[in-house]
Amino acid sequence: MARILTGIQSSGVPHLGNLLGAIIPAIELSKDANNESLFFIADMHSLTTIRDAKQLKENTYATAAAWLAFGFDTNKNIFYRQSDIAEVCELMWYLNCNTPYPMLANAHSFKDKASKLHHVNAGLFTYPVLMASDILLYDAEIVPVGKDQKQHLEMTRDMAKAFNHTYGETLIEPESRIDERVMIIPGTDGQKMSKSYNNFINIFLPDKKLRKQVMGIQTDSTPMEDPKDPTSCNVFKIYKLLASQEQTNNMELNYRGGNYGYGHAKQALYEVIIEKYAQERIRFNELMDNTALIEQELLKGAEKARSIAQNVLKRVRTKIGY
Repeated sequence: MARILTGIQSSGVPHLGNLLGAIIPAIELSKDANNESLFFIADMHSLTTIRDAKQLKENTYATAAAWLAFGFDTNKNIFYRQSDIAEVCELMWYLNCNTPYPMLANAHSFKDKASKLHHVNAGLFTYPVLMASDILLYDAEIVPVGKDQKQHLEMTRDMAKAFNHTYGETLIEPESRIDERVMIIPGTDGQKMSKSYNNFINIFLPDKKLRKQVMGIQTDSTPMEDPKDPTSCNVFKIYKLLASQEQTNNMELNYRGGNYGYGHAKQALYEVIIEKYAQERIRFNELMDNTALIEQELLKGAEKARSIAQNVLKRVRTKIGY
């Protein structure tokens, strides 16, 4: 059985791009009987930018609620909150003491902000070490990552190798799994859907607010009566990711036939979202209205995760000489 580990940033309510590009594929991967999945909410990583305690807690609950609403099996797998496992910070210190400064200075997460060093805190600089600790603490064998995270996974492998070279074989060197088929979900303006671009669709919003977001998708000024090219339309690009093949074919015919406005297409997209995710939307709101249920699941997962973490940490401490 392969042990798979994935960390999820707690940056608020996951949007449609997060769901289609990461959450749903990861949950499908976890259903494989040959895999054991550890999914954690990286709320300690969030502290590098978020200083509002209420927001941090709400972000964690919203992230957890989305995963649970989409059916992640917390009995078969392990689902936990990073900050509940204090052992991750202890391992991070041991790795810090074996990680050279130039490696961290070369990390994308630091270099992207190096021109404004007054905005860089120590947490951001050592971000890759905490990420490595997240992985190595659980003897993870496979880490699904996007192309933008590949460097951090390679750094994790380098840290494990350096530690093993100094102290003998102790830490498992994880393998990355980069799925080239992972979809880039277009946002309401045609760019990649992202909170930073404010171009996202939040499927968990109340009906009227969700419809307003969908109706805000940018389109060109082609008159309603004229034929339109579906391949260049943001509405159609999102619609075909959610609709059935028959529905997609019908919309394409409507576009090319004329007398079909973008407002019609947006309404059809809204209706597909409402229909496709009806149960998930209900479950998400039930969980957010009763966060004690979320806490129960996270603490259950933390207990399982801590038993693994403590065994690995004991192995590390023995090698170090403590």
